Amino acid sequence: MVKKELVRRSPLRILEKSTRGGVGKGNIGVVAGRKGLGKTACLVHIATDQLLQEKHVIHLSFSGNIGHIVTWYEDIFQELSKRYKLDCAMDVHDDIIKNRIVMNFEQGKVGVDKIEKNVRLLIEKGNFTVETIIVDGYDFTSASVEEFRRFKRFAKDNAFEIWFSATLKEDVKPGGNRVPPMLAPFLEEIAILICLEPRGDLTHLNLAKDHDVKMVSDMHLKLDPRILLIAEENQAERVT
Repeated sequence: MVKKELVRRSPLRILEKSTRGGVGKGNIGVVAGRKGLGKTACLVHIATDQLLQEKHVIHLSFSGNIGHIVTWYEDIFQELSKRYKLDCAMDVHDDIIKNRIVMNFEQGKVGVDKIEKNVRLLIEKGNFTVETIIVDGYDFTSASVEEFRRFKRFAKDNAFEIWFSATLKEDVKPGGNRVPPMLAPFLEEIAILICLEPRGDLTHLNLAKDHDVKMVSDMHLKLDPRILLIAEENQAERVT
């Protein structure tokens, strides 16, 4: 399979169809779930899909060690290549990897101003056009609403699409309002909110907010945390 066909057949096209075209430029998306459900895998899968579309991605990590982030990208690309039998996989890998930069920050010691400055330097001095920013390891329990609003303004002013992960202390209960209480103060600034729900060995992706609409909606997407790939729920062949 060639790269364009892989992008066309990606289950992430379902995410776009299930929402109003996805997060969109100038907006923020959040993938929320407790530890171990595959939040980082979802973000890296989204980022890899962007890279395969020849877009540029900056991955901001607050987790302290960027080595494991690079490993996530390598593992997910390998799994995608094997599952979809990607032609000339290493050539594609080498082509897209130059469009990704991973940066590490320590929350509480580095403010949004410093992050903006570093990103702008990459854009202006490094001639690196940015379409998507991935943020993992961000602790919403120690973040302020004003700080998060500044991320939103940063996205809007530069037409970036920003995706965050949010670690919850417990699973979001099925039914009713699926907006986690921890994220309620930030909800106004979030365009797309996806909550991860464990069902057996798999993790299902549920849509809790789509721009100005709160909802309870199963997008019929699943992720197997063991091999990191997102797949359609009704896909005949289970992701293994």
